[in-house]
Amino acid sequence: MGLDDRKLAVLRAIVEDYVSTQEPVGSKALVERHQLGVSPATVRNDMAVLEEEGYIRQPHTSAGRVPTDRGYRLFVDRLSRVKPLSPAERRAIERFLVGAVDLDDVVHRTVRLLAQLTRQVAVVQYPSLARSSVRHLELVPISTTRLMLVMIADTGRVEQRLVELPGPVPADDVTDLRRLVNEKLAGARLSDTPPLVQALVEEAPTQLRPMMTMLSTVLLETLVERHEERIALAGTANLTRGGLLDFQGSLRPILEALEEEVVLLKLIGETEPSTTRVLIGDENEFDNLRAASVVSTGYGPGATIVGGLGVLGPTRMDYPGNIATVRAVARYVGELLAQN
Repeated sequence: MGLDDRKLAVLRAIVEDYVSTQEPVGSKALVERHQLGVSPATVRNDMAVLEEEGYIRQPHTSAGRVPTDRGYRLFVDRLSRVKPLSPAERRAIERFLVGAVDLDDVVHRTVRLLAQLTRQVAVVQYPSLARSSVRHLELVPISTTRLMLVMIADTGRVEQRLVELPGPVPADDVTDLRRLVNEKLAGARLSDTPPLVQALVEEAPTQLRPMMTMLSTVLLETLVERHEERIALAGTANLTRGGLLDFQGSLRPILEALEEEVVLLKLIGETEPSTTRVLIGDENEFDNLRAASVVSTGYGPGATIVGGLGVLGPTRMDYPGNIATVRAVARYVGELLAQN
């Protein structure tokens, strides 16, 4: 059966009270704290219907009710209003992130900021090279027969490789090699570079071809080979803030899941552009996270998504506040990457 506006208002009140108090909510408390405009008896009847429909349940330890995963999902989809961040919160985010000096600093500042603002576990994926483009390629002579190849991606990520050359190489030839590889590869998506690297070898002047052949092998290793995706984590101690009903009484499964980078990447690394994903309880495909919720979104310069970020915590979380914070932080990180 569908729920009328009054029952939806009762459900919203139960969710908001339980999130803020960590205590099961009774009809008397709802009438006292919320302007529902009906008698306690009517609220009790509405709660009975909500329980029958699977939106709330009664823990065995209390006469009050708590939301179920289904109740939280309805709250997120229909009842919650995303809380706009205050000007002070926006300024704090901007100041904290703008002080970053390099990509590592951006990621670590972001994950600490998310954990502090939401009081949840924060997860940030480093920009994925698979989604990045080449900004610049630098060739640094180490000796007459060895070069350092430095690849700088548009996300600020840097990869370095040594190139062993077939023989001594004059400085002018290094300059020509640097110019040729940047003319061909700068601005290209890393996933599109293999045929471009092959063309570099085929089009290289005769005197540069042996060196370009050696360089191309290292270029392909740098640009194309699958790189280990990296994750930053902060705020694990926030898991202990909850009540007895959070995580079904045990943190161990959650902590075990947080140790698996593959799990974390699956949770936050597959978010579509311009969307915020909320996974609640049993919606998580990993058994160890069935008592948790995850709010995540993608980030990147402009419309390009290069990684994901989000927060993980109990299903009893402040969804409107966490959604707003995750979105805002992702937007600021994207602007930072675009500027740099």
